[in-house]
Amino acid sequence: MHYPIPFSDPQKRSSLKLLAFFHIFILTISNFLVQRTFEITVPFTGYVIPTTWGTFTFPFIFLATDLTVRVFGAELARKIIFVVMFPALLISYVISVLFFETQFQGFSALSEFNFFVFRIALASFSGYAVGQILDILVFNRLRQGKSWWLAPTCSTIFGTMIDTFVFFAVAFYQSEDVYMAEHWFTIGTVDYAFKLFVSLLLFLPLYGVVLKFIMQKFHLK
Repeated sequence: MHYPIPFSDPQKRSSLKLLAFFHIFILTISNFLVQRTFEITVPFTGYVIPTTWGTFTFPFIFLATDLTVRVFGAELARKIIFVVMFPALLISYVISVLFFETQFQGFSALSEFNFFVFRIALASFSGYAVGQILDILVFNRLRQGKSWWLAPTCSTIFGTMIDTFVFFAVAFYQSEDVYMAEHWFTIGTVDYAFKLFVSLLLFLPLYGVVLKFIMQKFHLK
């Protein structure tokens, strides 16, 4: 498959802004939703599995990154990560403080440093950076092959695993939140399993459709 697509400089700048905004949006909403936990009861067993709503939003990041690298090349993908990391850290912290425990706390909440929320934002920053850099440096070679699904599948399986456990370890290991401190590894494992299931079952086929559309639009093989 031939890539990156030869966009003009204005098109690249426009794409960079759009993709950076999308990454920041997904990171921010995921950091907010990870504070909202719920439990799933396994049928016929009574076994209760704790998880968070953030599980359902973050898989978009890895597929967006794979599509970005494949279409625009690794250089632009690295620029997006560089542009996104620090704004995402700041915005995630501000939003999570304002809506701490899913309730609006008022702007006065920003006057005091919230270490619990900062750990979540920092964890997201760390997991995102490690996962995305690994994706670009390691899985980029797989995109050279004829099988379009190989790179996003490997990226989803291994990149998501690393990102997930880096995030939960940094955010909740020995956290002041007793519940999360006790269950972070279990929640992280469930979170990873859900991300994997949702990505492979739903997002990966959608990715194939979008990629095919782009390739046909620009007459690429």
